[in-house]
Amino acid sequence: MTEDFKPQPTPPPYGQPYPGPYAAQPSPYPPYPYATNQYAQANPYGMPPRPHRSAWFYISVIGGSVAAIFIVMTLMVWATMRSLNGGSSSGLKLGSSQIAVLDIDGVIMDADKIDTQLRKFGDDSSVKAIILHINSPGGGAAASQEVYHEVLRIRQEKHKKIIASVESVGASGAYYIASACDRIYANDASVVGSIGVIMEWTNYGELYRWAKLKAIVIHAGELKDAGDPTHDVTPQEQAYFQGLVDNMYTQFIHDVASGRHTTDEKIKPLATGQVWTGQQSLSLGLIDKVGGFRIALMDTAKDVGISGEPSIVRPNKDKRGLIAALSDSEDLFPNPSQFLNHAPGFYFMWK
Repeated sequence: MTEDFKPQPTPPPYGQPYPGPYAAQPSPYPPYPYATNQYAQANPYGMPPRPHRSAWFYISVIGGSVAAIFIVMTLMVWATMRSLNGGSSSGLKLGSSQIAVLDIDGVIMDADKIDTQLRKFGDDSSVKAIILHINSPGGGAAASQEVYHEVLRIRQEKHKKIIASVESVGASGAYYIASACDRIYANDASVVGSIGVIMEWTNYGELYRWAKLKAIVIHAGELKDAGDPTHDVTPQEQAYFQGLVDNMYTQFIHDVASGRHTTDEKIKPLATGQVWTGQQSLSLGLIDKVGGFRIALMDTAKDVGISGEPSIVRPNKDKRGLIAALSDSEDLFPNPSQFLNHAPGFYFMWK
């Protein structure tokens, strides 16, 4: 047993290869690229190397950022100019010749809103003409008259053409305004005219008596309570109000005649309160040409020296949100007392 024992070789020092048959042999396969000592020292955690960025990459990033900033600034300038110009339906055309279009829709009661926009277009040097696109049965006598005089003022002081284009209805107070324009266009089937005055209010005296209520009125002046809705109209009040209506009627006839460059005597036979179609109105001298808005637009552009398709500018629309509508509760829920506080009103209105 002692002779069979062979002493084992002494192990090499720590870190040295083991000698003999158990020594590590070289691998027959090529070394894996990520297993090199050089990479192991550079990236000890085995992460891929950081890619190298070319100069064109940074140029592209900087160029894209500059382009994005330029687009944002352009949109901001466009929005500002649109707000200042009242909103153009033809896009941003700075310094171009434009035709302003102002819609007059529904009952005319707020003259200040229309006059403000007329003044804005009148002061804008890029606006060469204004078209009043009318679709209205008229409205308050004083409100219609205010717009009429503002149209005349802009024509005279700003030397700008103002054209009226009647869509479906251009009656009474709306026609009053149209008569102040340079020209009036209307479709064949448009309703035009209704030169006249109407005064109305609600009398609820019978309701008072039914409810056994009695109105107490103390006044000085014989006609101070004329038109009080709690009592019937007296013959004296009837004559008084008729005189007011007749005076306004005379003003209506005179202003239309002045705007249409004719005499009161020629307009008075037409001032019966009735309306005519656009086709009938042409022969009566109430309009200048039968045609729709497109014809009025192109004729106006040609008159002011605009060739081709004219650029149109319109006022910004008043967009009210839900919160604004709810905050103005009187629009949704009128105060019942308003129904009992209806004073007599004078209207240039087609009923």
